[in-house]
Amino acid sequence: MKDSAVAPTRVDGYAELRDYAVIGDGRSVALIACDGAVDWLSWPDLDSPTLFAAVLDQARGGRFDLRPKVPYTAARRYLPGTNVLETTFTTASGTVRVTDALTLSDTASLTPGRELVRRIEGLAGSVPMGWSVQPRFTYGAHAPHLTRRAGVPVATYGAEAVAICAWHAGQPQCTTDSVTARFRTEVGTRALIALPYAYQEPLVLPTHAECEARLDHTAAAWRQWSDERTYTGPWREAVLRSALALKLLVFAPSGAVAAAATCSLPEELGGERNWDYRFSWIRDSAFTLDAFLKLGCAPEATSYLWWLMHASQLTHPRLHVLYRLSGGTRAPERTLPLSGYRGSSPVRVGNAAAGQLQLDTYGELLQTAWLYTTAGHRLDADVARRLAEIADFICTTWRQLDAGIWEVRSAPEHFTQSKMMCWITLDRALDLAVRQLIPARHADRWHEERQAVADFVETRCFSERMNSYVRSAGSDDVDASLLLGLLHGYRPSDDRRMSGTVSAVEKTLRQGPYVNRYLGPDGLSGSEGAFLACSFWLAEALARCGRTEEAVSLMDQLVALGNDVGLYGEEIDPASGAFLGNLPQGLTHLALISAACAIGEAAR
Repeated sequence: MKDSAVAPTRVDGYAELRDYAVIGDGRSVALIACDGAVDWLSWPDLDSPTLFAAVLDQARGGRFDLRPKVPYTAARRYLPGTNVLETTFTTASGTVRVTDALTLSDTASLTPGRELVRRIEGLAGSVPMGWSVQPRFTYGAHAPHLTRRAGVPVATYGAEAVAICAWHAGQPQCTTDSVTARFRTEVGTRALIALPYAYQEPLVLPTHAECEARLDHTAAAWRQWSDERTYTGPWREAVLRSALALKLLVFAPSGAVAAAATCSLPEELGGERNWDYRFSWIRDSAFTLDAFLKLGCAPEATSYLWWLMHASQLTHPRLHVLYRLSGGTRAPERTLPLSGYRGSSPVRVGNAAAGQLQLDTYGELLQTAWLYTTAGHRLDADVARRLAEIADFICTTWRQLDAGIWEVRSAPEHFTQSKMMCWITLDRALDLAVRQLIPARHADRWHEERQAVADFVETRCFSERMNSYVRSAGSDDVDASLLLGLLHGYRPSDDRRMSGTVSAVEKTLRQGPYVNRYLGPDGLSGSEGAFLACSFWLAEALARCGRTEEAVSLMDQLVALGNDVGLYGEEIDPASGAFLGNLPQGLTHLALISAACAIGEAAR
C-alpha cells in the first residue's frame, strides 16, 4: 500500500472513486474520501437507505466534511490489521491526524445502535479545522429536523435519529439542515466528533470517554481478528487487506456476504450501467466459502453456508440469483431522483437481475457445499436432501436458455459457462452421494445428465478453429467467465481444450494486466471498463496451467492497481486507471485471495 501525501482534488464536487476508503462494523459501511469527507453511509444496515450519499449527488446527497481550512496534503492508511482509517493532513502551519471508525460495541455499557467516531489529534504546529454534518435521510430525499437535546444537536426523520456530539471540536452551530463548527488544533490536542444513531429505538447520547474507549476497542478487536488469519503465502499484505474488506461485507446479523457496499456507481462515466450490489449473490458463494476456509475463518464459513441454505429454502428447488442480506427475495429495481456520480444516471436501487434465470448459480451452490464438506464439515439431513433435489432440478432444467453470469439484459442464450456449472452441479452431487453425504436415490440419472451436459458443451460450445470454448453455443466469441470452467474443475488444467481457452482469453480480452469480460453487445448502451475479477481469474488460471512465472508477473501488476489503502472497485478504466463500478467489490477481493493462494501453491 502507498502512503505518499497528495493534494486531494474533486471534479464538479466529486472525488475520484479511487480516492475512497471504507470503514464498517459488520452492519453498515461508510466511504471516506482522501479529503476527509464521508460521502456515503447507509444506516441502520448496509442495504438501508442512506444518511450520506454525496457520492451519488454532491448537491443533495448529504455528507460529513472534516478538513483543514487552509491548503493541505493528505496521506492515509489503515491502522495495521484493522478497518480503522487514519488520515494525516499536512499544512504549512502544522499537521493533524484524523482517525475514523464505525465503532464496535464493547458490551460494557448501554451503547448506541450505530456510531461513527472521528478523533482529531494535533501532531505539529497549529491547524485551523472545519467540519460540517449535512444529514439527508432516505437517499437525500429528506432534510433533517434539527433540534437540541441536552445541548447536543439531533437530526431526526421518521423513526431515525442521529446526534452530532463534539468535544473540543468547536461550538456546533445549527442551520436549517446542517451542523457546522470551526476549531484549531495545537500540538498534543485531541478533539472528537461522534454520530450515534438510532432506528426505532431510543437514541443514546454517549459520553466523551465512552466514545474514546470504543474507538480504541474497535481497533483492538480488528487486530485480534486479523491476527487469527492463517494465510502465510505471497502477497500477504494484499491478501489480508482483501480479507478485511471482505469482512466488512459480511452482514453480521445473518452471515450473508454483500457483493459490494454501494449502489449505482457507474461502470462508465455518464452511462446507464449503474447497479445496486448491496445483495448477496449465489454466484459468489464458492469463492466466498473457499476464501473463508483458506484464511482460517471457520465461523464465517459456517454462518455463510447456513445462511445460504436458509435463504434458498423459501424458493427451493429454484434458486434466486440474489437474496437480500436478511434472506428475503424481493429486490424491486427503481430509480432515484439523484443526478448520479458525475452525471451518471439513472441512479438505481434494487436489482432486476433477481428475476432472471442464471443456471450457473446451481453449480456455485453445490460447489460451495462440496468445499464445505471437503474441509471436514458435515451436512444435516435436511440440507443434504435439498442438495439432492437441486441436482434433480438441474436434470430437468439445464437445457433452458439463461441470462448467464453477466446478467445480460438482451435475449437469453445457451451460455457455455452456465452449462459448465450445470455439469459441476451434477458432478459434485455425485461425489457427495458416493461419500454418503447426500441421498443417492437418483444418482444414475445425475450421471446420465452430467454426460449429456458434457456432450452439449463439447459439441456445441467449442471452436476447433479458435481451439477454445466460446461464449455461447454456436458463437465465435470468447468470454472471460470460461476461465471458471478451469477454476471450478469442469476440466483439468492439463486439458488441451481448457489450456487453449486460457490462451484465447489472453489473446482476445487481455490488454496489459486488464481483462475484459467479453466483447460485443449485451442489450445495454455504452461500454465498461476492465473487470478486475477476470484479471485475477486469468492469473490463477495461468498458475494452474503451469505458467507460474507469467502468473506471478500478472499478479504483481494487479496488486499494484489497488488504491492507496489496498482496495479495489469492480472495474478499472485501462486508459486512465480510474476506478469504475461499486466498491469495495467483494468478487474482486475474493478473486485476489484465490489467485494468491493458487499461485503460492503452484510455486511450492
